[in-house]
Amino acid sequence: STVSKSSLLQLECHFTWNLQKQDVDLEELEETIDNQIEFLIKSNHRNYNLLSYVCHLNNSNEEALRNLQKAEEEIKKIYPDEIARRSLVTWGNYAWIYYYMGRHKEAQTYISKVENSCKDLSNNAQWKIELPEIYAEEGWTLLKFGGKYYQRAKDCFENALKREPNDPEFNAGYAIATYRLDDFLYRRDEDTSQCLEPLKRAVELNPNDTFIMALLALKLQDFSRVSEGERYIEEAMQKTPDLPYLLRYAAKFYRRKGEVDKALEILKKALAVTPKSSFLHHQLGLCYRKKLFNLKRTTRYPPQDQVEELIQFSIFHFKTAIEKKTKFFSAHTDLANIYAEAKMYDEAEETFQKAFQINILSNKDKQGFYFYYGNFQRFHMRSESKAIRYYTEGLKIEEDSYPRKKCRDTLKKLLEQRIQRGLEEATDFGALGLIHSLCGEKLEAVECYEKALALDPDNEEYLSALCEARLSI
Repeated sequence: STVSKSSLLQLECHFTWNLQKQDVDLEELEETIDNQIEFLIKSNHRNYNLLSYVCHLNNSNEEALRNLQKAEEEIKKIYPDEIARRSLVTWGNYAWIYYYMGRHKEAQTYISKVENSCKDLSNNAQWKIELPEIYAEEGWTLLKFGGKYYQRAKDCFENALKREPNDPEFNAGYAIATYRLDDFLYRRDEDTSQCLEPLKRAVELNPNDTFIMALLALKLQDFSRVSEGERYIEEAMQKTPDLPYLLRYAAKFYRRKGEVDKALEILKKALAVTPKSSFLHHQLGLCYRKKLFNLKRTTRYPPQDQVEELIQFSIFHFKTAIEKKTKFFSAHTDLANIYAEAKMYDEAEETFQKAFQINILSNKDKQGFYFYYGNFQRFHMRSESKAIRYYTEGLKIEEDSYPRKKCRDTLKKLLEQRIQRGLEEATDFGALGLIHSLCGEKLEAVECYEKALALDPDNEEYLSALCEARLSI
């Protein structure tokens, strides 16, 4: 008998949560899950469920089935009294994997299992059942698929909390989702940030979750409440001194505080536990880069051997980070920038191009790329006109973000300097016109476009921009 696709689509599981393979680096995701199984032992059935889905995406369905068996064993161990309720996602994954393997009879068995359990668990006949732990499992999964998914993850945890507002784990998930979303949307001040209260509540409900404590500490540090944040870090370090997830964030805290050697010490300790972590290598690279900049800032003639050594360490760790996580955008731009710093311009150019070809870049990433690449053209390649072109590209992506603000401010300053020096070209006035019109300064925009057209009378782009600006006054 063949299984109907419509009954498969009714199942709540990884196959129906609209997770796009191209949004993640599968190898790196698999490694992350393996590490979490080893170190964050509390909810391993969920990790095995996700791992089974990753195996399926990698075309190893046999391996996927083995992970689902492990998920079942975990559920029996942790929830002996609620096996059916806790197994719905696992059974849904089974059904899909058997379906893809062409084993329709087994697939149907699992569809029926889900159907019957839903009928038992809810009083009505339909089998879309709204269980908070399923919402939560979807939320945890979405968090692992990257920035595009953070808003959906937050919504999932919100749904779970509507039903069980005091559940420590749902609160933790909600806090992590809002933290990442704040970061992703660059909400940098206390008024717009939405994660401080959820983090505090999660810490109250989860006093032993040192990972959440570290996130709260970093957030307080963002708001210049450093000593308050440090108390949480110190308490967390006493509770779980060897947990790699805590150590990586503790190191970030101390690096940002300026205690780079302390950060390096913590990172090396974490690296001994999870040697393949791209996050840790990236953080190590940032520490060596900070030491390099400190040395250059505080010494008039920094010893060349020290400079060289710090550059090599930075390059090594940034390179390792992108070898282990090929879609790690900020590690790519950091590597490109340190190459430029070392006057290795071909390597810098090549790395910038690789960064821009990553297929999961957000608008904010693209704006960041144009800003850094503009800087590279301006300060290293000595081409102001190319720099202007790239800053302008960053500005044209209309989504508010910190990199876009950097593009705008840098561009404005640069253009005004050029005009003062009498070097202006049509493109300078064109770009300045764009800045004015994006800032709602219509009269200034008209003036700039007129000047641009005076220098380049046949330019269609300036002509239509001028008409548009005039019409909007």
